[in-house]
Amino acid sequence: MNFLYKNLLRPLMFSLDAETAHNVGLESLRIGLSSPVARRLARKFFEVPEFPPIELFGLKFKNPLGMAAGFDKNAVAFNQLSALGFSFVETGTVTPQPQTGNPRPRMFRIHDDEAIINRLGFNNDGVTRLVERVSVEKKECVLGINIGKNRDVGIEDAPDDYLKCFHAVKDIADYVVVNVSSPNTPGLRNLQAIKELERIMDPLLKENSPDGGVPILLKLAPDLVSEEFEALADFSVSKGLDGLVLTNTTVTRPREDHRYDEQGGLSGRPLADLSDKAISSIFRRTGDKLPIIGVGGVFSGQDLMRKIRLGASLVQVYTGFVYGGPGFPSAILREFRELLERSGTSEISELTGLDG
Repeated sequence: MNFLYKNLLRPLMFSLDAETAHNVGLESLRIGLSSPVARRLARKFFEVPEFPPIELFGLKFKNPLGMAAGFDKNAVAFNQLSALGFSFVETGTVTPQPQTGNPRPRMFRIHDDEAIINRLGFNNDGVTRLVERVSVEKKECVLGINIGKNRDVGIEDAPDDYLKCFHAVKDIADYVVVNVSSPNTPGLRNLQAIKELERIMDPLLKENSPDGGVPILLKLAPDLVSEEFEALADFSVSKGLDGLVLTNTTVTRPREDHRYDEQGGLSGRPLADLSDKAISSIFRRTGDKLPIIGVGGVFSGQDLMRKIRLGASLVQVYTGFVYGGPGFPSAILREFRELLERSGTSEISELTGLDG
């Protein structure tokens, strides 16, 4: 399958502009695996190895690999993605009102570096439509929902947008991620300041059920300095947040190169080191007090293993899937399984933080 994708399907898809190819691929996945029978066949075909369940946030994950937010923004194919091997899918970012996002073109591949630049700008169908879709589906994987604010809502009114989204999704999501770190909505990253975060998180925590409710996580940018990471780690622990997603895309560029001239968030291999440093920094600060979902530059079982050894309990991919195709989840998990066996353990939790 990987040979077919890389030598036939990917060249055809990459002949289209990046966003069109994404939409075609997502729609093909949605239609092709729309039936339970098709998904059962896909699970058999892709042969994902079994792992001891990972228990985190009060949830059970079949394996450590998930799809990051941004790929299935509108929750149209989360069960289909699970059939390829992902144990969890994070949909969104979703906003209270539908919005078209930034002008096109707004997504660009850097093929030789296996990277993507995007400035999509939270294009989505709005939270009401997402809730309608999820409510009629029988979930076949753990489903996270990533929430944000509408572009035309000022920073001073941002808490209201996050609360609207949270109120809408808290009863259908397995976990909720608060996204204050996308570089593609003006001013959004300013919400990572502690005072601004308090304004956002306090109402959400109050709205959450008294008995614990839905797990709430925070997604951070990779472009913070160590002191900022430490302050945000302390804040998250003090507020009783359930975890962090590390990291979003970066606005930095690895070198001066005209291919990197486009504005937006950079993902893929060039993000790996920044993501790794953030995971290691947060884990050193908090240990097992604050579970981490690591994301950024994951293309192999070795990359997956490295994120876990640095401190991640779970790992997400996006750009690696774009370049690797539908066989990517099963391939990366098979390689990871072999690495686990060589390490002499089957318990993924025993590896978390070994290199942190």
